[in-house]
Amino acid sequence: MVSKLSSSEIIHFLLILLIILIPARLLGELCRRYKLPAIIGEILAGIVVGPTVLGLLFPTAFDNIFLSAPHAFEAFDGIANIGIILLMFIAGFEVDLKQIRKDGKQAVSISLTGIIFPFAIGFAAVWFLYESHFTNGANNQLVTSLFFGTALSITALSVITKILLDLDLLTTRIGNIVLTAAMVDDFLGWILFSVIIQLMHVGKGEASFWSVIIVVLYAVFMLTGGRWLIHKLMAIAGKGEKPGRALTMGVCLCLISACATEALGVRGIFGAFLVGIGINDSKYFTDKHKHVLHQFTINVLAPLFFASVGLRLNFIANFNLEIVLIILIIACVAKLVGAGIGSALSGMTKNESIAVAFGMNARGSQEIVLGLLGMQAKIISGPVFEGLVIMTVVTMVISGPIMKYYFLKEQKLVSSTT
Repeated sequence: MVSKLSSSEIIHFLLILLIILIPARLLGELCRRYKLPAIIGEILAGIVVGPTVLGLLFPTAFDNIFLSAPHAFEAFDGIANIGIILLMFIAGFEVDLKQIRKDGKQAVSISLTGIIFPFAIGFAAVWFLYESHFTNGANNQLVTSLFFGTALSITALSVITKILLDLDLLTTRIGNIVLTAAMVDDFLGWILFSVIIQLMHVGKGEASFWSVIIVVLYAVFMLTGGRWLIHKLMAIAGKGEKPGRALTMGVCLCLISACATEALGVRGIFGAFLVGIGINDSKYFTDKHKHVLHQFTINVLAPLFFASVGLRLNFIANFNLEIVLIILIIACVAKLVGAGIGSALSGMTKNESIAVAFGMNARGSQEIVLGLLGMQAKIISGPVFEGLVIMTVVTMVISGPIMKYYFLKEQKLVSSTT
């Protein structure tokens, strides 16, 4: 079969990869050096090489690189999408079903209030402000409001994990409870989002009841019988001393599930996430396999995706301070109140409750992914997507230091009373 890309288009494709990957990795590492999530630097790299900076200062160069060979950019977009599918596969590794069952009672209390409050407040705010601030190409007030409620509900499991590691709290009782609550948040949030995608695809507010039920049943199957099947297939691939077979099987199962959810009308990232949960405790998909896949995805593929966020939007032309402030205030207040109440109800002290609330307030890659999908589906507009990106970055930056402050404050209080 002859390649559909010409020689010049292949060169363009490789140049696009280099022009995006190099600054994304450099700025990502710079952020890590100052104890900030790498995703901030990766998004910033996309803004710098995208229409916001390069396109403004050197429009001809920008057009020659990204617009003159559309097939090359399409190929890059395909690679970036593989990156986010594998990233969500990896995110599934962090969801430990055994841990959820063990710390279920307290974690569910934190998680449910941390989901219900942001969902309700986000839904109501967007519903009432729809005509003035959140109208979009899809012109569907219900779906847009549901989308926002869901986007504001999800906690960044990876960000919380890093915060707890930095504080040396990951193996403590409170650390386990917070991590478990974030796992439940992640899982319920993606279930909600998959349902919203179904509502959007089936029709303008006329979604088929059965299409939604099928998605939920698929998720249930993947965590029960599907999980058993995954373990059996991994056992077959994992026999012998060829670790590459188990890694290949894991990635293939991820892609198969991604295809299945795409066919059901839900994005492939949801299917990849479910397989990640199912494969997590397979003895044949070892920590070594996870490490290899994690390193390649985090350092090569994921930066391409997050940098591509900056390529899709002019962040100066689309900036709307009012929308940014509305989204930021709603997101923070709703999550802090919800998670704080849940923490207090679970028996935590005031300082612990505030620390946990700020930890749960951390957003991350999931919000960026949801926002990008929402913009592509015309559920939200460019300025609203930009507001979600800024909200994500702000909550990532502030959550760690504030969480650390209140945990240390609680430790000093306990020490002084003993």
